[in-house]
Amino acid sequence: MSDNDSVKKGLEAYDAGVAKAIAKFPERKKAFVTGSKSPVKRLYTPLDDAGRDYARDVGFPGEYPYTRGVQNTMYRGRFWTMRQYAGFSTAEESNKRYKFLLEQGTTGLSVAFDLPTQIGYDSDHALSQGEVGKVGVAIDSLADMEILFDGIPLDKVSTSMTINAPASVLLAMYIAVAEKQGVTPDKLNGTIQNDILKEYVARGTYIFPPSPSMRLITDIFAYCSKEVPAWNTISISGYHIREAGSTASQEVAFTIADGIAYVDAAIKAGLDVDDFAPRLSFFFNAHNDLFEEVAKFRAARRVWAKVMKERFGAKSPKSLSLRFHTQTAGSTLTAQQPDNNIVRVAIQTLAAVLGGTQSLHTNSKDEALALPTEDSVRIALRTQQIVAYESGAAETIDPLAGSYYVESMTDRIQKEAEAYIATIDGLGGAVKAIEKGYVQQEIQDAAYAYQMDVESGERVVVGVNKFQIEEGSPKGLLRVDPIVGEMQAAKLKELRAKRDNEAVEKTLAALKAGAEGDANLMPLILDAVKAYATLGEICDVLRAEFGEYQQKVIL
Repeated sequence: MSDNDSVKKGLEAYDAGVAKAIAKFPERKKAFVTGSKSPVKRLYTPLDDAGRDYARDVGFPGEYPYTRGVQNTMYRGRFWTMRQYAGFSTAEESNKRYKFLLEQGTTGLSVAFDLPTQIGYDSDHALSQGEVGKVGVAIDSLADMEILFDGIPLDKVSTSMTINAPASVLLAMYIAVAEKQGVTPDKLNGTIQNDILKEYVARGTYIFPPSPSMRLITDIFAYCSKEVPAWNTISISGYHIREAGSTASQEVAFTIADGIAYVDAAIKAGLDVDDFAPRLSFFFNAHNDLFEEVAKFRAARRVWAKVMKERFGAKSPKSLSLRFHTQTAGSTLTAQQPDNNIVRVAIQTLAAVLGGTQSLHTNSKDEALALPTEDSVRIALRTQQIVAYESGAAETIDPLAGSYYVESMTDRIQKEAEAYIATIDGLGGAVKAIEKGYVQQEIQDAAYAYQMDVESGERVVVGVNKFQIEEGSPKGLLRVDPIVGEMQAAKLKELRAKRDNEAVEKTLAALKAGAEGDANLMPLILDAVKAYATLGEICDVLRAEFGEYQQKVIL
Protein backbone atom coordinates (compact mmCIF):
# COMPACT_ATOMS: atom_id res chain seq x y z
CA MET A 1 0.00 0.00 0.00
CA SER A 2 1.41 3.43 -0.99
CA ASP A 3 1.76 6.26 1.50
CA ASN A 4 -1.14 8.13 -0.12
CA ASP A 5 -3.34 5.03 -0.03
CA SER A 6 -2.57 4.72 3.64
CA VAL A 7 -3.50 8.35 4.21
CA LYS A 8 -6.75 7.93 2.25
CA LYS A 9 -7.70 4.92 4.36
CA GLY A 10 -6.88 6.76 7.55
CA LEU A 11 -8.82 9.80 6.38
CA GLU A 12 -11.93 7.70 5.78
CA ALA A 13 -11.78 6.43 9.35
CA TYR A 14 -11.14 9.97 10.62
CA ASP A 15 -14.15 11.33 8.70
CA ALA A 16 -16.38 8.69 10.23
CA GLY A 17 -15.24 9.80 13.68
CA VAL A 18 -15.80 13.46 12.77
CA ALA A 19 -19.40 12.73 11.76
CA LYS A 20 -20.09 11.22 15.17
CA ALA A 21 -18.38 14.12 16.97
CA ILE A 22 -20.36 16.73 15.02
CA ALA A 23 -23.61 14.96 15.84
CA LYS A 24 -22.86 15.57 19.52
CA PHE A 25 -20.97 18.84 19.30
CA PRO A 26 -21.71 20.86 16.14
CA GLU A 27 -18.87 22.97 14.75
CA ARG A 28 -18.90 26.72 15.42
CA LYS A 29 -19.73 27.65 11.83
CA LYS A 30 -21.16 26.04 8.73
CA ALA A 31 -18.26 27.33 6.64
CA PHE A 32 -14.73 28.27 7.68
CA VAL A 33 -12.86 30.77 5.51
CA THR A 34 -9.64 32.79 5.47
CA GLY A 35 -9.47 36.55 5.89
CA SER A 36 -9.96 36.76 2.11
CA LYS A 37 -12.96 34.41 2.33
CA SER A 38 -11.32 31.41 0.69
CA PRO A 39 -12.56 28.05 2.03
CA VAL A 40 -10.52 26.39 4.80
CA LYS A 41 -10.77 22.62 5.02
CA ARG A 42 -11.07 20.89 8.37
CA LEU A 43 -7.81 19.06 7.87
CA TYR A 44 -4.87 19.18 5.45
CA THR A 45 -2.87 16.03 4.73
CA PRO A 46 -0.19 14.74 2.32
CA LEU A 47 -3.01 14.34 -0.21
CA ASP A 48 -3.00 18.14 -0.54
CA ASP A 49 0.66 17.90 -1.59
CA ALA A 50 -0.04 15.53 -4.47
CA GLY A 51 1.66 16.68 -7.66
CA ARG A 52 3.93 19.23 -5.99
CA ASP A 53 7.53 19.04 -7.14
CA TYR A 54 9.75 20.34 -4.32
CA ALA A 55 12.63 21.52 -6.51
CA ARG A 56 10.32 23.18 -9.06
CA ASP A 57 7.71 24.71 -6.76
CA VAL A 58 9.39 25.25 -3.40
CA GLY A 59 13.16 24.99 -3.70
CA PHE A 60 15.73 26.48 -1.34
CA PRO A 61 16.20 29.97 0.13
CA GLY A 62 18.07 32.31 -2.19
CA GLU A 63 17.38 30.09 -5.21
CA TYR A 64 14.75 30.07 -7.95
CA PRO A 65 11.74 30.15 -7.57
CA TYR A 66 12.48 31.95 -4.26
CA THR A 67 9.38 30.56 -2.53
CA ARG A 68 11.41 30.16 0.66
CA GLY A 69 13.08 33.58 0.61
CA VAL A 70 15.48 35.72 -1.41
CA GLN A 71 18.58 35.27 0.74
CA ASN A 72 20.44 32.02 1.42
CA THR A 73 20.62 32.56 5.18
CA MET A 74 17.78 35.09 5.68
CA TYR A 75 17.61 36.37 9.28
CA ARG A 76 20.44 34.14 10.48
CA GLY A 77 22.71 36.67 8.74
CA ARG A 78 20.92 39.83 9.86
CA PHE A 79 17.40 40.84 10.81
CA TRP A 80 15.06 42.69 8.51
CA THR A 81 15.37 46.49 8.46
CA MET A 82 13.20 47.81 11.29
CA ARG A 83 11.57 50.97 10.00
CA GLN A 84 9.02 53.28 11.57
CA TYR A 85 6.98 55.40 9.16
CA ALA A 86 7.19 58.91 10.57
CA GLY A 87 6.82 62.53 9.64
CA PHE A 88 4.55 65.30 10.81
CA SER A 89 4.35 69.06 11.18
CA THR A 90 7.62 70.74 10.18
CA ALA A 91 11.00 69.39 9.14
CA GLU A 92 12.34 70.46 12.55
CA GLU A 93 9.75 68.39 14.46
CA SER A 94 10.16 65.36 12.20
CA ASN A 95 13.94 65.52 12.56
CA LYS A 96 13.49 65.21 16.34
CA ARG A 97 11.24 62.15 15.87
CA TYR A 98 13.79 60.50 13.53
CA LYS A 99 16.58 60.97 16.07
CA PHE A 100 14.30 59.53 18.78
CA LEU A 101 13.57 56.47 16.64
CA LEU A 102 17.25 55.92 15.85
CA GLU A 103 18.03 56.10 19.58
CA GLN A 104 15.34 53.46 20.22
CA GLY A 105 16.92 50.99 17.78
CA THR A 106 15.24 51.73 14.45
CA THR A 107 17.57 50.62 11.66
CA GLY A 108 15.94 52.52 8.80
CA LEU A 109 13.96 55.73 8.37
CA SER A 110 10.63 55.89 6.55
CA VAL A 111 9.44 59.37 5.63
CA ALA A 112 5.77 60.35 5.62
CA PHE A 113 5.02 63.52 3.64
CA ASP A 114 1.99 65.74 4.10
CA LEU A 115 -0.76 65.80 1.49
CA PRO A 116 0.31 69.03 -0.28
CA THR A 117 3.81 67.60 -0.74
CA GLN A 118 2.39 64.34 -2.07
CA ILE A 119 0.45 66.14 -4.80
CA GLY A 120 3.11 68.71 -5.65
CA TYR A 121 1.85 71.91 -4.03
CA ASP A 122 3.81 74.34 -1.91
CA SER A 123 2.54 74.98 1.61
CA ASP A 124 1.37 78.49 0.69
CA HIS A 125 -0.82 77.28 -2.19
CA ALA A 126 -4.56 77.86 -1.70
CA LEU A 127 -5.27 74.12 -1.98
CA SER A 128 -2.79 73.38 0.82
CA GLN A 129 -4.73 75.32 3.43
CA GLY A 130 -5.61 73.19 6.44
CA GLU A 131 -3.48 70.23 5.31
CA VAL A 132 0.07 71.42 5.94
CA GLY A 133 1.96 69.02 8.21
CA LYS A 134 -1.15 67.01 9.07
CA VAL A 135 -0.47 63.48 7.73
CA GLY A 136 3.26 63.91 7.26
CA VAL A 137 6.05 66.43 7.08
CA ALA A 138 5.81 69.49 4.85
CA ILE A 139 8.72 69.68 2.37
CA ASP A 140 8.66 72.71 0.09
CA SER A 141 12.29 72.99 -0.96
CA LEU A 142 15.82 71.73 -0.48
CA ALA A 143 16.01 73.98 2.60
CA ASP A 144 13.35 71.86 4.33
CA MET A 145 15.07 68.63 3.32
CA GLU A 146 18.35 69.92 4.78
CA ILE A 147 16.60 70.46 8.12
CA LEU A 148 14.80 67.10 7.95
CA PHE A 149 18.09 65.17 7.82
CA ASP A 150 20.22 67.52 9.88
CA GLY A 151 22.63 65.48 11.99
CA ILE A 152 21.65 62.20 10.31
CA PRO A 153 24.51 60.82 8.17
CA LEU A 154 22.91 59.65 4.94
CA ASP A 155 25.68 57.17 4.19
CA LYS A 156 24.87 55.36 7.45
CA VAL A 157 21.07 55.00 7.26
CA SER A 158 18.62 53.48 4.80
CA THR A 159 15.78 55.86 4.00
CA SER A 160 12.41 55.01 2.48
CA MET A 161 10.26 57.83 1.16
CA THR A 162 6.55 57.33 0.60
CA ILE A 163 6.21 59.65 -2.37
CA ASN A 164 4.82 58.94 -5.81
CA ALA A 165 3.81 61.60 -8.33
CA PRO A 166 6.65 64.02 -7.36
CA ALA A 167 9.08 61.21 -6.43
CA SER A 168 11.73 62.52 -8.83
CA VAL A 169 11.77 65.88 -7.04
CA LEU A 170 12.06 64.45 -3.52
CA LEU A 171 14.77 62.02 -4.64
CA ALA A 172 16.68 64.94 -6.17
CA MET A 173 16.40 66.81 -2.86
CA TYR A 174 17.74 63.78 -0.98
CA ILE A 175 20.69 63.46 -3.38
CA ALA A 176 21.42 67.19 -2.99
CA VAL A 177 21.32 66.99 0.84
CA ALA A 178 23.71 64.03 0.74
CA GLU A 179 26.12 65.95 -1.46
CA LYS A 180 26.07 68.83 1.03
CA GLN A 181 27.01 66.27 3.71
CA GLY A 182 29.89 65.08 1.51
CA VAL A 183 28.12 61.82 0.63
CA THR A 184 28.26 60.85 -3.05
CA PRO A 185 25.11 59.38 -4.70
CA ASP A 186 26.67 55.93 -5.07
CA LYS A 187 26.80 55.67 -1.24
CA LEU A 188 23.06 56.26 -0.78
CA ASN A 189 20.81 53.39 0.23
CA GLY A 190 17.04 53.51 0.35
CA THR A 191 13.79 53.48 -1.58
CA ILE A 192 11.30 55.84 -3.15
CA GLN A 193 7.80 54.44 -3.53
CA ASN A 194 7.40 56.00 -7.00
CA ASP A 195 4.45 53.69 -7.84
CA ILE A 196 1.90 55.80 -9.69
CA LEU A 197 -0.34 53.02 -11.01
CA LYS A 198 -1.64 52.07 -7.58
CA GLU A 199 -2.43 55.76 -6.99
CA TYR A 200 -4.93 55.64 -9.83
CA VAL A 201 -6.71 52.62 -8.33
CA ALA A 202 -6.34 52.78 -4.56
CA ARG A 203 -4.84 55.93 -3.07
CA GLY A 204 -5.39 59.05 -5.19
CA THR A 205 -2.24 61.16 -4.81
CA TYR A 206 -1.59 61.42 -8.54
CA ILE A 207 -0.75 64.54 -10.53
CA PHE A 208 -0.02 63.67 -14.16
CA PRO A 209 -1.72 61.27 -16.61
CA PRO A 210 -0.31 57.74 -16.98
CA SER A 211 1.97 58.29 -19.99
CA PRO A 212 4.11 61.17 -18.62
CA SER A 213 4.02 59.55 -15.17
CA MET A 214 5.55 56.41 -16.65
CA ARG A 215 8.15 58.57 -18.39
CA LEU A 216 9.21 60.09 -15.06
CA ILE A 217 9.49 56.63 -13.55
CA THR A 218 11.65 55.22 -16.34
CA ASP A 219 13.81 58.37 -16.23
CA ILE A 220 14.48 57.57 -12.57
CA PHE A 221 15.30 53.95 -13.45
CA ALA A 222 17.82 55.05 -16.07
CA TYR A 223 19.40 57.81 -13.96
CA CYS A 224 19.78 55.73 -10.80
CA SER A 225 21.16 52.67 -12.60
CA LYS A 226 24.21 54.82 -13.39
CA GLU A 227 24.35 57.46 -10.65
CA VAL A 228 22.64 55.95 -7.56
CA PRO A 229 23.16 52.21 -8.07
CA ALA A 230 22.28 51.06 -4.53
CA TRP A 231 18.95 52.90 -4.52
CA ASN A 232 15.66 51.03 -4.91
CA THR A 233 14.05 53.06 -7.67
CA ILE A 234 10.48 51.94 -7.07
CA SER A 235 8.50 50.18 -4.38
CA ILE A 236 5.69 48.51 -6.28
CA SER A 237 2.90 48.66 -3.77
CA GLY A 238 0.21 46.18 -2.90
CA TYR A 239 -0.20 47.76 0.52
CA HIS A 240 -2.69 50.40 -0.56
CA ILE A 241 -4.49 47.94 -2.82
CA ARG A 242 -5.12 45.77 0.26
CA GLU A 243 -6.03 48.80 2.37
CA ALA A 244 -8.65 49.68 -0.25
CA GLY A 245 -10.28 46.29 0.36
CA SER A 246 -8.69 43.71 -1.95
CA THR A 247 -8.24 40.05 -1.10
CA ALA A 248 -4.79 38.51 -0.58
CA SER A 249 -4.77 37.04 -4.10
CA GLN A 250 -5.84 40.37 -5.62
CA GLU A 251 -3.06 42.14 -3.70
CA VAL A 252 -0.48 39.82 -5.26
CA ALA A 253 -2.03 39.90 -8.74
CA PHE A 254 -2.60 43.63 -9.12
CA THR A 255 0.78 44.51 -7.61
CA ILE A 256 2.67 42.19 -9.94
CA ALA A 257 0.59 43.34 -12.92
CA ASP A 258 1.73 46.89 -12.12
CA GLY A 259 5.30 45.60 -11.90
CA ILE A 260 4.96 44.05 -15.35
CA ALA A 261 3.79 47.42 -16.70
CA TYR A 262 6.84 49.19 -15.24
CA VAL A 263 9.24 46.60 -16.68
CA ASP A 264 7.52 46.86 -20.09
CA ALA A 265 7.79 50.65 -20.02
CA ALA A 266 11.47 50.57 -19.09
CA ILE A 267 12.32 48.06 -21.83
CA LYS A 268 10.41 50.18 -24.38
CA ALA A 269 12.45 53.17 -23.20
CA GLY A 270 15.58 51.27 -24.24
CA LEU A 271 16.77 49.90 -20.88
CA ASP A 272 18.10 46.37 -20.47
CA VAL A 273 16.04 44.39 -17.98
CA ASP A 274 19.03 43.26 -15.92
CA ASP A 275 20.28 46.87 -15.64
CA PHE A 276 17.26 48.10 -13.69
CA ALA A 277 15.27 45.08 -12.43
CA PRO A 278 17.66 44.30 -9.53
CA ARG A 279 16.65 47.64 -7.94
CA LEU A 280 12.91 47.06 -8.17
CA SER A 281 11.34 46.42 -4.78
CA PHE A 282 7.84 45.73 -3.50
CA PHE A 283 5.64 46.84 -0.63
CA PHE A 284 3.02 44.53 0.85
CA ASN A 285 0.41 44.57 3.59
CA ALA A 286 0.47 42.23 6.59
CA HIS A 287 -3.15 41.46 7.47
CA ASN A 288 -4.71 39.49 10.33
CA ASP A 289 -5.00 35.98 8.88
CA LEU A 290 -1.57 34.68 9.90
CA PHE A 291 -1.29 31.64 7.65
CA GLU A 292 -2.88 33.24 4.59
CA GLU A 293 -0.47 36.16 4.85
CA VAL A 294 2.58 33.89 5.06
CA ALA A 295 1.32 31.96 2.03
CA LYS A 296 0.72 35.26 0.19
CA PHE A 297 4.32 36.39 0.58
CA ARG A 298 5.64 33.00 -0.53
CA ALA A 299 3.33 32.96 -3.58
CA ALA A 300 4.27 36.52 -4.56
CA ARG A 301 7.97 35.62 -4.74
CA ARG A 302 7.21 32.58 -6.87
CA VAL A 303 4.96 34.48 -9.29
CA TRP A 304 7.46 37.34 -9.77
CA ALA A 305 10.39 35.01 -10.35
CA LYS A 306 8.42 33.15 -13.00
CA VAL A 307 7.30 36.38 -14.71
CA MET A 308 10.81 37.82 -14.84
CA LYS A 309 12.39 34.61 -16.09
CA GLU A 310 9.77 33.44 -18.60
CA ARG A 311 8.22 36.71 -19.80
CA PHE A 312 11.18 39.08 -19.73
CA GLY A 313 14.11 36.70 -20.02
CA ALA A 314 15.94 38.19 -17.04
CA LYS A 315 19.21 36.46 -16.28
CA SER A 316 20.44 38.05 -13.07
CA PRO A 317 19.24 36.28 -9.89
CA LYS A 318 18.63 39.73 -8.41
CA SER A 319 16.22 40.51 -11.25
CA LEU A 320 14.22 37.39 -10.32
CA SER A 321 14.19 38.06 -6.57
CA LEU A 322 11.13 39.80 -5.18
CA ARG A 323 12.43 41.89 -2.28
CA PHE A 324 9.74 43.60 -0.24
CA HIS A 325 8.96 45.96 2.61
CA THR A 326 5.93 45.20 4.76
CA GLN A 327 3.67 47.44 6.79
CA THR A 328 1.13 46.08 9.21
CA ALA A 329 -2.47 46.70 8.14
CA GLY A 330 -3.71 50.16 9.04
CA SER A 331 -7.22 49.26 7.91
CA THR A 332 -7.47 46.61 10.66
CA LEU A 333 -6.79 49.10 13.46
CA THR A 334 -9.85 50.13 15.46
CA ALA A 335 -10.68 53.36 17.27
CA GLN A 336 -12.60 51.22 19.74
CA GLN A 337 -10.40 49.63 22.45
CA PRO A 338 -7.16 50.79 20.76
CA ASP A 339 -5.01 48.65 23.07
CA ASN A 340 -6.33 45.65 21.10
CA ASN A 341 -4.36 47.00 18.15
CA ILE A 342 -1.11 46.04 19.89
CA VAL A 343 -2.17 42.39 19.63
CA ARG A 344 -3.25 42.75 16.00
CA VAL A 345 0.08 44.34 15.07
CA ALA A 346 2.00 41.57 16.85
CA ILE A 347 0.21 38.89 14.79
CA GLN A 348 0.80 40.85 11.59
CA THR A 349 4.48 41.32 12.49
CA LEU A 350 4.86 37.59 12.95
CA ALA A 351 3.20 36.98 9.56
CA ALA A 352 5.66 39.34 7.84
CA VAL A 353 8.66 37.71 9.49
CA LEU A 354 7.50 34.13 8.84
CA GLY A 355 6.82 35.25 5.25
CA GLY A 356 10.38 36.52 4.75
CA THR A 357 10.11 40.32 4.58
CA GLN A 358 13.24 42.46 3.99
CA SER A 359 12.03 45.43 6.02
CA LEU A 360 9.06 46.14 8.25
CA HIS A 361 7.05 49.01 9.69
CA THR A 362 4.75 48.27 12.61
CA ASN A 363 1.73 50.52 13.11
CA SER A 364 1.07 52.16 16.45
CA LYS A 365 -1.98 51.42 18.55
CA ASP A 366 -3.45 54.94 18.30
CA GLU A 367 -3.21 55.44 14.52
CA ALA A 368 -6.95 54.92 14.03
CA LEU A 369 -7.38 58.08 16.12
CA ALA A 370 -4.45 60.36 15.35
CA LEU A 371 -0.75 60.52 14.52
CA PRO A 372 1.10 58.22 16.93
CA THR A 373 2.65 59.46 20.15
CA GLU A 374 6.25 58.63 21.08
CA ASP A 375 5.04 56.05 23.62
CA SER A 376 2.88 54.19 21.10
CA VAL A 377 5.66 54.31 18.48
CA ARG A 378 8.03 52.78 21.02
CA ILE A 379 5.60 49.91 21.67
CA ALA A 380 5.28 49.33 17.91
CA LEU A 381 9.06 49.19 17.49
CA ARG A 382 9.45 46.95 20.55
CA THR A 383 6.99 44.54 18.91
CA GLN A 384 9.45 44.00 16.08
CA GLN A 385 12.36 43.69 18.47
CA ILE A 386 10.59 41.09 20.64
CA VAL A 387 9.72 39.01 17.58
CA ALA A 388 13.34 39.32 16.39
CA TYR A 389 15.14 38.59 19.64
CA GLU A 390 12.71 36.57 21.75
CA SER A 391 10.19 34.61 19.63
CA GLY A 392 12.54 32.24 17.79
CA ALA A 393 10.72 33.00 14.53
CA ALA A 394 13.94 34.27 12.92
CA GLU A 395 16.18 31.36 13.96
CA THR A 396 15.39 29.12 10.97
CA ILE A 397 14.39 29.95 7.41
CA ASP A 398 10.77 29.73 6.22
CA PRO A 399 9.69 27.64 9.24
CA LEU A 400 6.17 26.99 7.92
CA ALA A 401 7.44 25.35 4.71
CA GLY A 402 6.09 21.82 4.42
CA SER A 403 2.90 22.65 6.30
CA TYR A 404 0.16 20.95 4.29
CA TYR A 405 -2.06 23.96 4.93
CA VAL A 406 0.47 26.68 4.07
CA GLU A 407 1.83 24.92 0.99
CA SER A 408 -1.71 24.31 -0.29
CA MET A 409 -2.64 27.94 0.28
CA THR A 410 0.58 29.15 -1.39
CA ASP A 411 -0.40 27.15 -4.48
CA ARG A 412 -3.96 28.52 -4.38
CA ILE A 413 -2.88 32.16 -4.14
CA GLN A 414 -0.38 31.66 -6.98
CA LYS A 415 -3.07 30.17 -9.25
CA GLU A 416 -5.61 32.88 -8.42
CA ALA A 417 -3.04 35.65 -8.92
CA GLU A 418 -1.90 34.24 -12.25
CA ALA A 419 -5.53 34.01 -13.41
CA TYR A 420 -6.01 37.73 -12.61
CA ILE A 421 -2.77 38.61 -14.41
CA ALA A 422 -3.95 36.68 -17.48
CA THR A 423 -7.20 38.67 -17.45
CA ILE A 424 -5.27 41.94 -17.18
CA ASP A 425 -3.02 40.86 -20.06
CA GLY A 426 -6.17 40.23 -22.10
CA LEU A 427 -7.33 43.79 -21.38
CA GLY A 428 -4.06 45.19 -22.71
CA GLY A 429 -2.01 45.35 -19.50
CA ALA A 430 -2.27 47.14 -16.17
CA VAL A 431 -2.60 50.68 -17.54
CA LYS A 432 -5.47 49.70 -19.87
CA ALA A 433 -7.12 47.63 -17.13
CA ILE A 434 -6.99 50.66 -14.82
CA GLU A 435 -8.33 53.00 -17.51
CA LYS A 436 -11.22 50.58 -18.11
CA GLY A 437 -11.96 50.41 -14.38
CA TYR A 438 -11.46 46.65 -14.11
CA VAL A 439 -8.99 46.72 -11.20
CA GLN A 440 -10.97 49.34 -9.28
CA GLN A 441 -14.19 47.34 -9.66
CA GLU A 442 -12.61 44.11 -8.43
CA ILE A 443 -11.25 45.86 -5.34
CA GLN A 444 -14.56 47.61 -4.66
CA ASP A 445 -16.48 44.35 -4.88
CA ALA A 446 -14.11 42.66 -2.41
CA ALA A 447 -14.27 45.63 -0.03
CA TYR A 448 -18.08 45.64 -0.14
CA ALA A 449 -18.25 41.92 0.61
CA TYR A 450 -15.90 42.39 3.58
CA GLN A 451 -17.96 45.26 4.99
CA MET A 452 -21.21 43.30 4.63
CA ASP A 453 -19.66 40.43 6.59
CA VAL A 454 -18.67 42.82 9.40
CA GLU A 455 -22.10 44.43 9.51
CA SER A 456 -23.88 41.08 9.55
CA GLY A 457 -21.59 39.77 12.29
CA GLU A 458 -20.35 36.91 10.13
CA ARG A 459 -16.86 38.41 10.46
CA VAL A 460 -16.01 39.29 14.06
CA VAL A 461 -13.95 42.41 14.78
CA VAL A 462 -13.19 42.34 18.48
CA GLY A 463 -14.36 45.48 20.22
CA VAL A 464 -16.34 46.68 17.19
CA ASN A 465 -19.18 44.21 16.52
CA LYS A 466 -18.49 41.89 19.47
CA PHE A 467 -17.06 42.24 22.98
CA GLN A 468 -17.82 45.97 23.09
CA ILE A 469 -17.31 48.06 26.23
CA GLU A 470 -18.25 51.56 27.31
CA GLU A 471 -15.36 53.91 26.56
CA GLY A 472 -14.61 57.53 27.32
CA SER A 473 -13.09 60.01 24.91
CA PRO A 474 -9.47 59.22 23.98
CA LYS A 475 -6.80 61.24 25.76
CA GLY A 476 -3.18 62.15 25.11
CA LEU A 477 -3.41 62.11 21.33
CA LEU A 478 -0.84 63.89 19.18
CA ARG A 479 -2.24 66.96 17.43
CA VAL A 480 -0.51 69.13 14.81
CA ASP A 481 -0.75 72.85 15.54
CA PRO A 482 -2.62 74.66 12.72
CA ILE A 483 0.04 77.39 12.86
CA VAL A 484 2.37 75.05 10.94
CA GLY A 485 0.86 76.28 7.66
CA GLU A 486 1.65 79.88 8.53
CA MET A 487 5.19 78.92 9.57
CA GLN A 488 5.83 77.13 6.27
CA ALA A 489 4.42 80.06 4.28
CA ALA A 490 6.77 82.44 6.12
CA LYS A 491 9.75 80.18 5.40
CA LEU A 492 8.80 80.12 1.70
CA LYS A 493 8.56 83.91 1.57
CA GLU A 494 12.02 84.22 3.11
CA LEU A 495 13.46 81.57 0.75
CA ARG A 496 12.18 83.32 -2.36
CA ALA A 497 13.63 86.61 -1.14
CA LYS A 498 17.11 85.21 -0.44
CA ARG A 499 17.71 82.74 -3.28
CA ASP A 500 19.11 83.58 -6.72
CA ASN A 501 15.79 83.88 -8.57
CA GLU A 502 17.51 84.34 -11.91
CA ALA A 503 19.20 80.96 -11.46
CA VAL A 504 15.86 79.43 -10.45
CA GLU A 505 14.14 80.73 -13.59
CA LYS A 506 17.00 79.43 -15.74
CA THR A 507 16.73 75.91 -14.32
CA LEU A 508 12.93 75.90 -14.62
CA ALA A 509 13.18 77.00 -18.26
CA ALA A 510 15.63 74.16 -18.92
CA LEU A 511 13.22 71.73 -17.27
CA LYS A 512 10.36 73.01 -19.43
CA ALA A 513 12.44 72.48 -22.58
CA GLY A 514 13.38 68.99 -21.43
CA ALA A 515 9.76 68.09 -20.72
CA GLU A 516 8.79 69.25 -24.22
CA GLY A 517 11.41 66.90 -25.67
CA ASP A 518 12.57 63.46 -24.68
CA ALA A 519 15.54 64.24 -22.41
CA ASN A 520 15.95 62.40 -19.11
CA LEU A 521 14.40 64.83 -16.64
CA MET A 522 16.26 63.75 -13.49
CA PRO A 523 19.41 65.88 -14.07
CA LEU A 524 17.23 68.90 -14.91
CA ILE A 525 15.12 68.43 -11.77
CA LEU A 526 18.29 68.06 -9.70
CA ASP A 527 19.61 71.38 -11.09
CA ALA A 528 16.35 73.11 -10.18
CA VAL A 529 16.36 71.63 -6.68
CA LYS A 530 19.95 72.78 -6.07
CA ALA A 531 18.95 76.30 -7.09
CA TYR A 532 16.22 76.12 -4.41
CA ALA A 533 13.31 76.02 -6.79
CA THR A 534 10.33 74.85 -4.76
CA LEU A 535 8.46 71.60 -5.14
CA GLY A 536 5.39 73.46 -6.37
CA GLU A 537 7.34 75.48 -8.93
CA ILE A 538 8.94 72.35 -10.39
CA CYS A 539 5.63 70.45 -10.48
CA ASP A 540 3.84 73.43 -12.05
CA VAL A 541 6.32 73.37 -14.95
CA LEU A 542 5.51 69.69 -15.48
CA ARG A 543 1.75 70.27 -15.02
CA ALA A 544 1.83 72.87 -17.78
CA GLU A 545 3.48 70.41 -20.17
CA PHE A 546 1.93 67.08 -19.12
CA GLY A 547 -1.54 68.11 -17.90
CA GLU A 548 -3.34 66.67 -14.88
CA TYR A 549 -5.03 63.29 -14.53
CA GLN A 550 -8.80 63.20 -14.21
CA GLN A 551 -10.05 60.23 -12.22
CA LYS A 552 -12.35 57.69 -13.82
CA VAL A 553 -15.22 57.16 -11.38
CA ILE A 554 -16.27 53.53 -10.97
CA LEU A 555 -19.67 52.83 -9.42
